[in-house]
Amino acid sequence: MDIQTFQNVAPKLPAEMAILMRGPTGVGKSFMAKAIADELSLPFIDVRLSTMSEGDVGGYPDLEGMKETGIMSFCMPSWFMRGCQEPVLICLDELNRALIGVQQSAFQIVLDRQLGNDKNGIPYQLHPDTRIVACVNTGAEYTVEDMDPALLRRFWVTDLSPTTEDFITWATGKLHPATVDFIRNHPEHLRVDPGNVDPGTICPNPASWHRLDTSLRHMGILKQETANSGSFYSVASGFIGTEAAIAFTDFVKNYSEVITAEDILDNWKDTKSKVEDLTNSKINGLVEKLA
Repeated sequence: MDIQTFQNVAPKLPAEMAILMRGPTGVGKSFMAKAIADELSLPFIDVRLSTMSEGDVGGYPDLEGMKETGIMSFCMPSWFMRGCQEPVLICLDELNRALIGVQQSAFQIVLDRQLGNDKNGIPYQLHPDTRIVACVNTGAEYTVEDMDPALLRRFWVTDLSPTTEDFITWATGKLHPATVDFIRNHPEHLRVDPGNVDPGTICPNPASWHRLDTSLRHMGILKQETANSGSFYSVASGFIGTEAAIAFTDFVKNYSEVITAEDILDNWKDTKSKVEDLTNSKINGLVEKLA
């Protein structure tokens, strides 16, 4: 599913309907969970399940309370209790990299929207407007646990597959124009499947392009006159790998003034000569901007 379709569907689902996003790393699963929270004006709570033990999710016995009442109740995690007290969006990230016991607690949250118990034996219940979004990595290159079919059927499941157009739409105005234009002209470098290269190879993905753009701009070297420096290529290769870094470095070295659709439509007289000097690939990029 592309991003636009996901954004049209996910926020409109009932609050009690948990969402499961599947996809390779770096395609924006956690980012989209945050986008749902922002659209619905809900606090966003990111819970990284792969770093937790069973008690970190299901709660620990309240030993002090037991001394007073003789009844075992549980001290629950703060993020879960906040979701009981007020509407929030809880993102259960890396669900299929979690321990089996942690997955079982997640099962109870998704299935029953409750965990633990108070001194009267009553489970703590999520607020009716609290939403649950889970994210899992997929692909043979990941070390993950298989999802329990009984858990899987409790979700609205989507395999997130952002398109180049999705990335360009999001990146325009947020990333440097050179980065956006490079992806527009070379979409094959937006994401490379790690399963198709040797283990340990650095591969580009949407998230790594975002980090690269942020780093190059912070260092002040994302510009044509500094692309020849060794630092530019070294930074790029560390984020997006050798092949994409070579292509991006060459692109920025030869990058001319950005021409927008507005330049063509509203100021053609001054823009015509610049367009005539462009390569076919860059002209194709302008056609996409006009569209």
